[in-house]
Amino acid sequence: MTSSPRRDPSVSTAPLAPARADAPETHTVSPAKRFVATVGVQNISLIIAIALVVAVIGIQNPLFFTIANLRVIGTAVAIVGLLAVVQTIVIILGALDISVGSIAGLTSVTSAMLFTATSSALVGVVGAVAIGVVCGLVNGCIIVFGRVNPVIATLATLAAFKGVAQLISDGRAQGYTGADPFFVFLARGAVLGVPTLIWVLVIVAVVAHLVLRYTTIGRNIYAVGGNNIAARLAGININRYIIGVYMVTGAVAAIAGVLITARTGSGQPISGSEGLELQAITAAALGGAALKGGKGAIAGTILAVILLGVLTNGMTLLGVNTFWQNVAQGTLLVIAVVIQQLRSGERRIGIPG
Repeated sequence: MTSSPRRDPSVSTAPLAPARADAPETHTVSPAKRFVATVGVQNISLIIAIALVVAVIGIQNPLFFTIANLRVIGTAVAIVGLLAVVQTIVIILGALDISVGSIAGLTSVTSAMLFTATSSALVGVVGAVAIGVVCGLVNGCIIVFGRVNPVIATLATLAAFKGVAQLISDGRAQGYTGADPFFVFLARGAVLGVPTLIWVLVIVAVVAHLVLRYTTIGRNIYAVGGNNIAARLAGININRYIIGVYMVTGAVAAIAGVLITARTGSGQPISGSEGLELQAITAAALGGAALKGGKGAIAGTILAVILLGVLTNGMTLLGVNTFWQNVAQGTLLVIAVVIQQLRSGERRIGIPG
């Protein structure tokens, strides 16, 4: 008779328990992946693009790195940045505002004319912001109550607001604000060594970021842009949000108009504001705002504004024809939209499959 083998008491003979389907998986996330997830692929791409453009321009023209030139870039992007920030909010809502440049021109003229009539910078600024809010209200009401597509509605008001600015100014620059301390402070002043224009952009951008990220209003804006039917069923008053966002856009465009007045020393019906809407849309799209709505962030938009500002300044320093700057902006907008379309995975128009 053979004896049974002795068991090692240190080895368990109990059957293995089946793995639970809901058992949490433990994954070790590398610092690099954590950094990418926090910053975002879009923002990292923009940072790399800015670094490359800065390196290329700086190598060819060392004047690019001077403090004076960096201040020029900062003050130049401030006005575009303001419009790009609010354009991002409008795009997240699922709409578009092509009239922001015309609102800036109209309010620039308004602020200068009111200042000339009253000798009060406060009256000029408040009056300009009020006009901007009214312009935004007009846009919102046309879209909501006229049931007009936002692109068509604001394309029409772009022409209308520009026409009003030309009518009240007779097509010429109005007033002179170059001697007023407040307008001088806006144009050439600084706080802690940083130009006032940049501080204005920073304040507006930070407020917009906080509202979008941490408030119910921001979450509802994303919800409306992501799926307006679901948002309506959830009880969100979509019409109120459309009108409200366009009014805020008009107010910020008016602030941009006041900054134009401060920089030029007079109210400008067209000069300084024409083409700003294209730059704002380009910056928002480059920053990751999906033109179909529901997606976007202020940080990406600001990085895109910096990229556009650096590119424009560099082309000027290198003596590139200014017409090529428009070509570059248009090309960047096309590239941004194509990348969005490819990432969305949607069927491309005209291509079978």
